This record gives sequence, structure tokens and C-alpha cells, in this order.
Amino acid sequence: MPLQFARIQTRLKSTRFWLIVCSMTVFAAVLPERAGGQESNNVVAVANAEPITRKTLADESVKRYGQDVLDNMVNRQLIMQECVNRGVEVTNQEVSDEIRRLAAKFGLSLESYLQLLQEERDITPGQYSREIVWPMLALRRLVSDKVKVGEDEFNRAYVAQFGEAVKCRLIMVSERARAVELQQQAKAAPEQFANFAKKFSEDEASASVGGLIPPIRRYSGDTRLEDAAFALQTGDVSDVLQLGDQWIFLQAVRRIPSSKPSPQALPAIREQINDRIRDEKMRGASAELFTGLQREAKVIKVLGNSELSKQYPGIAAVINGEKLMVSLVAGECIKRHGPQVLDGEINRTLLRQALRSAKKQVTQQDLQAEVASAAIRYGYLTADGQADVKSWLGSVTASGETTEQVYVADAVWPSVALSKLVEDQVVLSEADLEKGFASAYGPRVEVLAVVLSDQRSAQKLWEMARDNPTDEFFGRLAEQYSVEPVSSSNLGKVPPIRKHGGQPAIEKEAFGLKPGELSGIIATGGKYLILRCQGFTKPVVTDPAVVREELVRDLTEKTRNKAMADRFEKIIDESEVDNFLEVAKTPKVATRP
Repeated sequence: MPLQFARIQTRLKSTRFWLIVCSMTVFAAVLPERAGGQESNNVVAVANAEPITRKTLADESVKRYGQDVLDNMVNRQLIMQECVNRGVEVTNQEVSDEIRRLAAKFGLSLESYLQLLQEERDITPGQYSREIVWPMLALRRLVSDKVKVGEDEFNRAYVAQFGEAVKCRLIMVSERARAVELQQQAKAAPEQFANFAKKFSEDEASASVGGLIPPIRRYSGDTRLEDAAFALQTGDVSDVLQLGDQWIFLQAVRRIPSSKPSPQALPAIREQINDRIRDEKMRGASAELFTGLQREAKVIKVLGNSELSKQYPGIAAVINGEKLMVSLVAGECIKRHGPQVLDGEINRTLLRQALRSAKKQVTQQDLQAEVASAAIRYGYLTADGQADVKSWLGSVTASGETTEQVYVADAVWPSVALSKLVEDQVVLSEADLEKGFASAYGPRVEVLAVVLSDQRSAQKLWEMARDNPTDEFFGRLAEQYSVEPVSSSNLGKVPPIRKHGGQPAIEKEAFGLKPGELSGIIATGGKYLILRCQGFTKPVVTDPAVVREELVRDLTEKTRNKAMADRFEKIIDESEVDNFLEVAKTPKVATRP
């Protein structure tokens, strides 16, 4: 199944146009009015008796995904308008037939194909039919009168598939002078070409097999490369050619004669080749048409523009004179992203309730301090060593996937809220500092380790290691039997074991060993470990006072983070939440827009 789906992905994303089409995540039919706003005060969830309304969910969904959804709804509307203007219609049956055809092409039943898309790409059947297949068919229909396959195009494609080919070796380097030098050496000793490729070619894929590359055929790529290859006799070395920013030369290994399909197969071959050429030309023509529609469209994007929102109340965009309402964009946002946005709203509601119960509050000053702290943590500093908040916020929002407002709401505020809830619990004792110092700066045990998946094998290997008490023999055991990649690939050598590192059973056994001693069988995490002690590291820092400030800072942060995680988990466990949001079930093959 993964291989089949990889082929499907390759097909869907074979050109830049299909990347555009596949990214149009809102080529969708308008939601029923109840999702668009008619019942905007419907309760979609209740968190500890506190309701969350559909209007709140709509507002928060638009805040996070509105611009992306709007862009894609505009794209869909442009295609629909062009279809209407030119009298083009793509029926539901045509959409269904195309999906069945695609499923059969990959050797899958319709149900398996749609299930694969949903599991691997998180695309529902309805989304697939509306957002990918319908736009594809609509654009193809719009350009169909411009796409014809000529006989000369068929002949070239036929030669590229069945014609003569040249099997070659290749050497590629980044400097012309080096390429000329190697080419002269290869011409003087052509029998050494494969060795030259292994030693000097910078194309690793071909260098590893002595420079061999796939056979070169006519009309299948760069004509200069094809001309150079077909001009060679077996064993000959070509002149140096520039391809992009690389310099290459070839050696002909042998000629592969053309193949001649049976007369009975020719009609099917002609149909296959013509379909492929037509598909390629249609993709190009469709992309050109779509780009033209975008370029010539008169679109006023109102959503997110406070001034335009006053002029066009309740409107998200005006597309060639047609109005797209905010309520429809909100409904589409809920349809696509509602569940995850609602999860966030439920969590924020629970945190606000916890703050009220604890008589604590998050202030604007707290939020600003947390943003500044994040800037420092990620290295955004001004020349005088202060937090460069402006640059940090710029980096957070640079991708366009979030805004400063959403970043504060989704990341900063919850962190500050949880920190407020646990601030009285974050107290370090001297014992904590001692453990922290021992863990960070104390001696560590250097060991060899074998990790086994069952006790019987562990017992057998332990006896073998006991009877042959050398590091070399233990390392060979690890290489042959250990199921843990690091110990297996490094003859048993693993990172030194420190105290208070979170593996008490292993630590206790390791620190009880002397150099050369073998541990018992340690059962932990469903695995069985055997250790052989090689000695102890010497601490670089022996005086805790030297690193106390840094230690306090690190341990405080770790303690706070753990307390925050524990508190949030407790809040969730003790809450009573009813989630009423139901995304309408989509039929296996949904109707077109």
C-alpha cells in the first residue's frame, strides 16, 4: 500500500500546476446555512458546564485559517465563473467516473483508493472529489479545444519509449578545468573510466556503480546530452559538456537496439502514448488558463482589512463583482479545521476556569515577559544583549502560517497560565541541587552494552560474556545480537551512563560495577540489558558553587515544565467536557460543487 500511494502522490504532484491545485484546500461546496451562521449561537461544546458557541468557534477558526481558506475559495470561484461564462459543465457522474478510473489505474478498488487517500493524506472522499478531481476536470474541459496530439509528437514519444538507446557511464564535477583534466585521462585510458568515476565523480549515485546511468534515449531530455551519447561508438569518451552548474562527460558502454512491439499491441500503445501527451499538454494549458484567470480577475479581499470591512460589512471578498460572505468562509473553516480549533478553545476554557479557581490572572505584562523570554531562549538578542522581541515575532510570523495574535493566544497565553498555576510548587531544595549537579557534572560510567528482546537470549549471552571476559568478545556479541542500533553498530559502545538520568535500574547496576565487571541481566522497558564496565569519567567541574547559578536556572525550568505538564494533565483528567461538534459524514464519492 505505501508503494501504491507513493505512485498516486507522484501522479497528483507531477507538475507545478498540480501542486497549485492540490493546495487549493477549499474547492468545496458551500456548507448548509446552519454551519454558515444561521444557528451561530448553537453550543458546540460544554467544558465544566461552561458553553462554547458555534459563533466563538467560527471566529476563532477564521482568525487562524480564514486567509488560507479565503484564498482557495476565491480560486474555486474563478474556475466556476469561467465554466458558467463558457457553458462548460462537469457532471457528478464524470467526477465519479474519473475517481474510479484513477483507482483502477493504481490497481485499487474505489473503496481502497479513497481509504488510502484519507489515511495517508487526510483527504476525505468529499474533499477529493470537490477540491482536486472537479477542478482538474473543469480546467481540462475549458482547454480541451486547444489540446491536440500531432503525428510528429506521437512519433517522438514512440522513439523515446521504444527507440534505440545508448548505455553510458558519466563523470560529473563542478569545475570545468577539473572536468577537462579528467576527460583527457579517460580518453588516454578508456578502460579505466569506471575507476575514474568511482574516485572522482561528484555525482554520488552514479559514482558508486562506476558512473553507470540509465540508458539515454532520443527525445527524452537534454538534446545536447542525447546528441553526445549517440555520436559515440562503444568505448568512446565524449567531449566535456556543461549541464546547469556542473560539467560532465560520457563514455558509451553499448548500444541498445530499438524494440518492436507486436502489431496487435500497437493500437493500445498508440492510445497510451497519445493519452500521456494529451495529459501533459492539458496540464500545461490548464496551468496557463488558471494563471490567466487569477491575473485578470478583479478581486477585493475584505477579510482581515478593517477599513474595507466597514465598507463591505459581512463580506469576505468580492470576486469579479460577486460577493463571498464571511459566514460562508467561517463555515468552511469549521468544516475543515473545526475539531482542532475547538480542542484549543476547550483547553483555554479549562485553563481560564483553573485560573479563576486559584484567584490568579494573566496580565499583558506577563505575556510580554514570556515573549521576551522566548526571544532570549532562541537567540534573538539586541546589540546590548536584551531580548529582540520585534525580530523574534517577525520570525514566528514569517511563514504566513500564523499571526502575532494567534501565536500569543495559542502558545504564549497557555504557557503563562500554566506557569501561574504552578508557581507556588516550583521550589528547589539543596537535595535537588545535589542531584542536579551529580547528573550534569558528576562522574559517568563508561560501558559496553548488549540489548536483547527476550530473557532467554539474554541469559544465553550473559553466560557467553561471563565465560569470555574481554571487551573485544563482548563487542562482537553486541554487534551480532544487540537489537539496539547504537550498541550493535559500535561494538557495544554506548553513551556513558549518568546518575539521576531517568533510568534508575540501569544506573544502580552500572554505578555498582568495577572496571572489567559484568552486570547482571537488567530488565527495563520490555528489553533485557547486559553491561560491561570500562571505567568512570573524571568530572570537569568538582565545585558546585561554580555552576550554582546556571544549575538553579536549568533545574527551575525543568521543574516548572514538569509541574506544568502534570497540572495540565490533572486539569484534563478532572474536567467534564461534552463535544457536540459533528462534521457531516461525506459520501464515498461526493457531488461536484
